[in-house]
Amino acid sequence: MEQNRFTESQIVSILKQHEAGSKVMDICREHDISDATFYNRKAKYGGMALPQLRRLRELEEENARLKRMYADLSLVHHALKDAVEKKL
Repeated sequence: MEQNRFTESQIVSILKQHEAGSKVMDICREHDISDATFYNRKAKYGGMALPQLRRLRELEEENARLKRMYADLSLVHHALKDAVEKKL
């Protein structure tokens, strides 16, 4: 999983600097990030407020948990299906 040096609130403040009129190159140099990182974060977090970002993070965590649950249940299902087929 991707590790960030910045918290969500810091990312929002960086994007707010750009909205306030600062140049992307200056912001990237100040925070030691690449242009690509800035634009990726802008695409993901642009226009969101902090409560929306928290909700997004919660939904991403819940989605990951549900995907793991599905994978586990799918493995159990296939194992049981194989066991039943071998008995017949």
